[in-house]
Amino acid sequence: MAKTFSFAILHMTVAFTVGYILSGSLLVGGAIALVEPAVNTVVYFVHEKVWERIRSEPCAGGLLTC
Repeated sequence: MAKTFSFAILHMTVAFTVGYILSGSLLVGGAIALVEPAVNTVVYFVHEKVWERIRSEPCAGGLLTC
């Protein structure tokens, strides 16, 4: 969980910086920094869980070579 949290902080910082540079607005940069990384962090966590399950199943549905 610590890895996920540190990734979220890093992602929010990058998202804010890019949003601010592109818009020139602290409000827009802040909104992007809160919404996009929060959603992306949840997606990342789910993605890791799915791949963990795939790796644990031999020849999972033909996705992996046996």
